[in-house]
Amino acid sequence: MAFNQFTNLDFNDLRTQIKNYLRSNSSFTDFDFEGSNFSILIDTLAYNSYITSYNTNMAVNESFIDSATLRENVVSLARNIGYVPRSKKASIAKVSFSVDITGKAVQSVKLHKGIVAVGSISGGNYIFSIPDDITATPDPSGIVRFENISIYEGTYLTKTFKVNDSLPDAKYIIPNQNVDTSTIRVTVKTNVIENYVPYTNIFDVNKESRLFLTQEIEDEKYQILFGDGTLGKKPKDGSDIEVSYILTNGIEGNDAANFNFSGKLTYMLGGVETSIDDGITGLSTLQASENGDSIESIDNIKYLAPRVYASQYRAVTPNDYTSLIPFLYPNIDSVSAYGGEELDPPQYGKVYITVKPKNGEILSDVAKESIRTDLKKYTVGGIKQEFVDLKYLYVEYDSTVSYDSGYVPNKQELHSRILSAIETYAKSSDINSFGGRLKYSKLVSIIDKVDTGITSNITKIVMKRIMIPEYNLLANYEICYGNEFHADMEGFNIRSSAFKLEGVAGNVYLTDLPYSDGKTGTVKFFTIVDNAINYINENAGIVDYKKGEIILYPTTITSSSVNAGIEIEVTPESNDIIAKESIYIVLDNTGSTLNLKEDTIVAGANKSGTNYVPPSSFISTKKFTR
Repeated sequence: MAFNQFTNLDFNDLRTQIKNYLRSNSSFTDFDFEGSNFSILIDTLAYNSYITSYNTNMAVNESFIDSATLRENVVSLARNIGYVPRSKKASIAKVSFSVDITGKAVQSVKLHKGIVAVGSISGGNYIFSIPDDITATPDPSGIVRFENISIYEGTYLTKTFKVNDSLPDAKYIIPNQNVDTSTIRVTVKTNVIENYVPYTNIFDVNKESRLFLTQEIEDEKYQILFGDGTLGKKPKDGSDIEVSYILTNGIEGNDAANFNFSGKLTYMLGGVETSIDDGITGLSTLQASENGDSIESIDNIKYLAPRVYASQYRAVTPNDYTSLIPFLYPNIDSVSAYGGEELDPPQYGKVYITVKPKNGEILSDVAKESIRTDLKKYTVGGIKQEFVDLKYLYVEYDSTVSYDSGYVPNKQELHSRILSAIETYAKSSDINSFGGRLKYSKLVSIIDKVDTGITSNITKIVMKRIMIPEYNLLANYEICYGNEFHADMEGFNIRSSAFKLEGVAGNVYLTDLPYSDGKTGTVKFFTIVDNAINYINENAGIVDYKKGEIILYPTTITSSSVNAGIEIEVTPESNDIIAKESIYIVLDNTGSTLNLKEDTIVAGANKSGTNYVPPSSFISTKKFTR
């Protein structure tokens, strides 16, 4: 008779299955398992089966990248498909300084690798180093200029290994965590000194290629691998391997702008290296430290590894770009890429890329150029990359939440909990990514679920963009929302904050009036005089309600009431807001309104409902400005 198959991991169910099996045997048909010592043996069998099943399940889970939970297993599985997880990244600043060596017979001055400066950040002081020596020559006036030097946040360290071929399983492991692998330098010393470079691809690799490979092992440490004498040169027995690297604090080193020089400068005098201690100017900061980042997370490895593998390290389709760019440039929160053929009119042979950085609102020109340069190694077919700055689309809500006072003793505490729940939703992947979508039903549901005392909520939303004018210049403007506008035929679907126009006294606002087709309309400028609307330009631009687009004809804006620019809000046709192309949605608590209203019907104070007035579900068109 076949033994029953265990179908779950529950201890009691396992115990029951064992007893049922024994009862099916004629020798134990009337046996009392509960009242005998046999019960202990059954418990032991059930417990052993439970532990074995659990361990087997966990072991199998760790064999697949989707279900693995231990970092070393995820990294190992990613390595099997050629993906190298990103190390911690040092924040990089660019500085310049000069050295006055007037009167000295100096051919060149060397800035030694290692510590260069101490940078000041609000959280404290951080060491900045360089991984390589930098040499500069004096100009005719006797000034040596070190210009546009990249300095890395972190401490410069070295580790030396001895090659011993008698140890077949010798490993060269950097003993520290928090290493920025891009700063690793490897030198092999025998009778000569040979510099090894990082492995990038298998092409043109032979037995004399001086290459090394870095791979992450357990405890977030790194192992240095060399060639075997066929693919890549193998270090000779007895040689010394010197590995230098920078230990970094990652993201904590960002935003350092003030630096004090702490480096070592020397020059050769009579064959002797001589230190320079004077004539050194202060460090001039060309770029504050940026792009420091933490080691790649497990979730990110699981997401990127199969996608980069699918792209085969080539950039052809938009999906290839969304996989490769985070792999090449770590300081990225989200990437959007789309082909020029999707535009109107089409732009063939181009791919448009929008990047949201982790730090800051838009990607710097330096970072764009760096990514563009790196992408050249993967681009095929002459595809041209165009970077488009992301457009923030702010979504604001006006929510009135009804509650039962019998269940909600603290109104202010409920208010805070609702705001916290909305803030959590605002940071979720539903919204916080390109191609994200604010799901109105989900927002309303999240508010209702904050507390059982909430009886209902009426939530209205508007979309807002901030237009940054070219002050005091005649310019036209295009403001895209990527979502259809609601077109109330009476107008005032669009409302703005105040601004000033050349030759017009007082604050000016803009609004709209749809044409008879309800698909397009005109933009109007107006002022408010004695609480009455006074139109000063009834053809200031055009509105495309279907495309969600506002175009302003050439005009000269001199100032705005809001420091960031001119806030322009519109009423959407749908409460589900979508982030298309280069648009990025921000669910903005700051500009939103949350009101709590006691539900007197549910609370019993007004059972008939005669005195209860529910809040309106519609945006009032009587509102003329922001």
